[in-house]
Amino acid sequence: MSTVWLEMPKQRSNGTKPQRRDPVATRNKLLTAARREFAQSGLAGARVDEIADRAGVNKQLVYHYFGDKDALYLAVLEWVYEEIRTQERKLNLEGLPPDRAIKKLIESSFDHLAAHPDFIVLLNDENRGGARHVRGSRKIEAMHSPLVSMVSKILKEGVRAGTFRKGIDPVHLYISIAGLSYFFFSNTPTLSAIFGSDLASPAAKRARRKHVVDLVMQSLRP
Repeated sequence: MSTVWLEMPKQRSNGTKPQRRDPVATRNKLLTAARREFAQSGLAGARVDEIADRAGVNKQLVYHYFGDKDALYLAVLEWVYEEIRTQERKLNLEGLPPDRAIKKLIESSFDHLAAHPDFIVLLNDENRGGARHVRGSRKIEAMHSPLVSMVSKILKEGVRAGTFRKGIDPVHLYISIAGLSYFFFSNTPTLSAIFGSDLASPAAKRARRKHVVDLVMQSLRP
């Protein structure tokens, strides 16, 4: 079965010849639809029929472009990880003073999670599955190596400048930065109920953001 046939819409009632769809646009539509479906239903509950319906394309295109549902799920995971790595690259941290660079990284991490709640949902689902897809992705692994190298370089510059103390592990630092924000957003409903406060409010988010920045920056001081 040809790709052209799969991507051709039904014959129009006026008899005009339909336009062939753009394969790149079709693939992007499928990814967007799959991201919503996986975030809403998880890998186990997501249905290929629903993804195709959301994208407005033939169901067979899912298999043509991605192979199967698991491969499509991995493509979505690689997309959401690439989003946050791209955001971090745009910060141009290596051109900043060390303390300013780390502060911007913390703020960016917090803001990204605030703006992409589906990232948290997707990662929770992948963790429940033992990170089976992420573990097998060379693309995701490759994304993180430059990040760790960059953080390590910034920390060394901070030590030389007397801004940071010695002995800070770049991987643990990044995990702490991500974790302090991730836990807050992934547990906002329960934390709000426990402490009797609306932690989803803009004011609560601003307060948490400032707390995370202050906490991490203080931990780096000599």
